[in-house]
Amino acid sequence: MDSGTPPTLPRQSAVAGRIPLAVIVVDGDGLVSHWSTGARRLFGPAREEAVGRSALDLLPVSGALCQDAPAGPEFDEGYAAYEGYDEFGPGLDASLNGLTSYPTAGRATLSDPGRARLDVLWWAYPLVGPGPERLLVLAASAAQLHAEHLDPERGGVERIAPGFALHTEFQGAEELAGRLPEILPSMSVGESSRIVSQVLELGYPVLEFSQHDRVPVTPDWGVPRRAGRPAVRPGDGPDPVAAERAPAPGFEQDLEYAAVRERLEFLNEVSGRIGSSLDLARTIHEVSAAVVPRFTDVAGTYLREQVIAGEGFPDGPPDETTLWHRVAVEHVDEPGRWDDVVPVGESMPFPAHTPFFQCMTSGDPVLVPRISEQMGTAIASQFEKRDIRPLINGRSMLVVPLKARNVVLGFMILLRHAERAVFNDMDRVTGAELAARAGLVLDNARMYTYQESVADTLQDSMLPQVTPRMTGCDTATRYLPGTLLGRVGGDWFDSVKLPGSRIALVVGDVMGHGLNSAAMMGQLRTAVQTMAGLDLPPAQLLRNLDDLAQRLGEHYLATCLYAVYDPIEGELLLANAGHVPPVLVRASDGRSELLELPTGAPIGVGGVPFETVRVRVEPGDRLVMCTDGLVEVRGEDIGVGLATLCESAAHPAASMDDACDTIIRALNTRGGRKDDVALLMARLNGIAREDVAEWRLAIDAREVSRARRLVADQLGEWELAEVAETVELLISEVVTNAVRHAHSHQVRLRMVRAETLRCEVVDDDHTLPMLTHAGPLDESGRGLRVVSRLAREWGTSRTAEGKTVWFEVPLPRRGRTRR
Repeated sequence: MDSGTPPTLPRQSAVAGRIPLAVIVVDGDGLVSHWSTGARRLFGPAREEAVGRSALDLLPVSGALCQDAPAGPEFDEGYAAYEGYDEFGPGLDASLNGLTSYPTAGRATLSDPGRARLDVLWWAYPLVGPGPERLLVLAASAAQLHAEHLDPERGGVERIAPGFALHTEFQGAEELAGRLPEILPSMSVGESSRIVSQVLELGYPVLEFSQHDRVPVTPDWGVPRRAGRPAVRPGDGPDPVAAERAPAPGFEQDLEYAAVRERLEFLNEVSGRIGSSLDLARTIHEVSAAVVPRFTDVAGTYLREQVIAGEGFPDGPPDETTLWHRVAVEHVDEPGRWDDVVPVGESMPFPAHTPFFQCMTSGDPVLVPRISEQMGTAIASQFEKRDIRPLINGRSMLVVPLKARNVVLGFMILLRHAERAVFNDMDRVTGAELAARAGLVLDNARMYTYQESVADTLQDSMLPQVTPRMTGCDTATRYLPGTLLGRVGGDWFDSVKLPGSRIALVVGDVMGHGLNSAAMMGQLRTAVQTMAGLDLPPAQLLRNLDDLAQRLGEHYLATCLYAVYDPIEGELLLANAGHVPPVLVRASDGRSELLELPTGAPIGVGGVPFETVRVRVEPGDRLVMCTDGLVEVRGEDIGVGLATLCESAAHPAASMDDACDTIIRALNTRGGRKDDVALLMARLNGIAREDVAEWRLAIDAREVSRARRLVADQLGEWELAEVAETVELLISEVVTNAVRHAHSHQVRLRMVRAETLRCEVVDDDHTLPMLTHAGPLDESGRGLRVVSRLAREWGTSRTAEGKTVWFEVPLPRRGRTRR
């Protein structure tokens, strides 16, 4: 490129693509740091005279004169006046002053008294990197081209413009890239390689003889090579001069194959860069960033609302009311230029007269060679109080749909700077194929997001909302899903209120992952709740659950730990079915221990007995129950995890939630966990004897009034007279029902004062009362309606002896017991 051919032989034998080039490098201060031999021959000053001088004084800047030229015969006063600047875009002075962040090119006429005018072509590349170089300028004399290219009478073209193209658009791309360092002979290998790589990325210098006829400027290129065919209007007939100059048919086909191959390579490269994950936000960024700056200068991505929300597939075709969410804007302009005008996250519809609406309704790309002022004004009308016209007017635009399964998910708006070649038909095809591949990737991410949302919703719906504060017990829970591809699992926890102010605590783990395990978990959890309501002993409950699992199918296998806490008696009844043993933390000394329980066999195995173990507890003790996903790590003995569980459970904590977080942090940072985790912690507060009142009533209707008096006296002693009237009425209704239906045993009445006032009536009748509709003349059926209306909560349950009917009423804050 830096040829030694003297300028006195302008048209001797120079062929297109081998014109001598001047190479100039400018640093961050605007001073010349490299001045090639070609620059001396083209502009005059020697290297030692040019290096260190302001580039504005030496290069063809718009409307400028070269001042302070050194004395000498070739530096006559008034030398280097540049005039007749062509309308290719910003002048070279804009690049020299750092006003452009993209490559620019232009053409100017140099006037020098005593010399012929010099027609200068130039290309300017902004540079980035650790070195001082900030701008690379290539320049050439247009006189070095073949005369046939300049002489319209011989069939040549009048317009010759410098431009840019991907170096892979031409045959011999590898040779071209390998010989580029020759243009920087006085620089180190590292510096020249860095600059050359940026040249190849920003666009190789070419000469444009028409929109489709481009010649690469490259060293030692033997014959002209064109990146496209000159446009021929229909009806013009054959062009004998063009035919005379045209390459052989086989050569032309080679060029077409090379162009197609380059496009395919680009698409394959982009395909490899997008879809690296199933995260929708990351995929959106990858799609937008893949095309900038190689294919376009600006890329804006818009998606439909359902795609962003991770919902099901959008219903129906889009219309003028459809909201499109701007999810990404990538560009090569100066930072922040687009942010205020078109911020990411904005939603807007598009009217029917816009190319965007045409694209999203037809599903086909829309090509606008140049955005006119009229179109720019129409587009800008969508942006209230923001003038977008300076950003889009005069630019080439290509709008491509993002489709999947014949449904438009969104679209991309691609813009090229006015200085860059406009989008053409081949670009339209390339953009459509690019968008098709991006649409599939986005749809995969959308479906994954949707399925992940469904999985989370399913898991959340199956996990109970455990009440954190119950009579005599506080609880805290944690659930952690397993791997991202198995977010739905079979781990669960639960708590169930039992008669006698007792509480059932359960943790289970269905073997496996996925929807099947979650479905099994839902069935087993429901069964446990139902059987807990029957007040079965823990071992009997697990026996019944095992029988149920065998009836449901041979694949129903699960582990389960079931505990019943009696806060009045201060004891735990536990049974284990192949589950991780619980940890008990003593409040007296902070010591923690694994409770030694008969392990039993997993639910669904059958034929193995279960045992109930009774453990005495004190107020303030904590019970920790979890699934094996918390303590078991592949390649590590489970004893290590159990020891860590005991140690972390004993760690002092300000609250139950903090205690759970401490355990999770201690066990969830070891790595290798792929199973889901369920953790249930219960603080066993107990209920003091002075907060419990219990009486036995005879099976006699007169006992109803006695029950009211006993309750009134006890409430007075507890200083709860303000709720006495309501409680007396409810006790009257419940005791009346018990006395009426009891058989041979006494009726037991108990009141428990805690966070609420809980009243229980136990009799030996197994028939559970139900709410019924009472007519105007009916004498019964109204009692439970009164209870349902006045009590905060109420319920019934069968017991081994008969049934229990209970209700709770809220207490004033001063009447609540302190724990």
